[in-house]
Amino acid sequence: MNKGRVEAFTDAVVAILLTIMVLEFKTPDEPTFAALAANWSYLVAYLISFLFIGVAWYNHHYMFALTKRVTKRIYWTNNLWILVMAMLPVSTAWAGEFITDVQPELFYFIIFTLWALAYAVLSFEVMRANRKHNPEVAQKIRAMSAYRIHANIWFWLVWIGVLGLIFVWPPISLVFTLIELTIMAVWTPQDSDKLF
Repeated sequence: MNKGRVEAFTDAVVAILLTIMVLEFKTPDEPTFAALAANWSYLVAYLISFLFIGVAWYNHHYMFALTKRVTKRIYWTNNLWILVMAMLPVSTAWAGEFITDVQPELFYFIIFTLWALAYAVLSFEVMRANRKHNPEVAQKIRAMSAYRIHANIWFWLVWIGVLGLIFVWPPISLVFTLIELTIMAVWTPQDSDKLF
């Protein structure tokens, strides 16, 4: 399968998702900063989700720049990853509007978790496709923070704690997402900005 076509399709979906999310941001009814500040909770959720998509795209780009081939399994796993990420505008809008309510924040957390699982499976499939003939590619993907975090038992133990805390303080879902994404944004492979 043509790797460039899969990348182009993914890039198009990412661009559409970013556009949809910003369109959910309501224009204030009055020409004051106070009216703008009334939308603070959606702005917070939007900024976190923007970082979410930016980090996801950067890591996806790195992984696809490395891979030598795209199999049918990679293609369909990539589609699953896109499907989950396509729910981000809905979960962002809901979580942003009801930032202190359990169910919207839980839904956001579920979407983030499904994205993380889909990304881990996609990473695994790309590693598997390259393991035999390009073991250095498989090793680089295994070393990515996006893969290592989600393959770590401590992440999932913290995840369980955050899941419980959502019922006590719902915005913890956004805080947890922000912390993880910041780590993945900062802790990138050394050669991630050198690939063409």
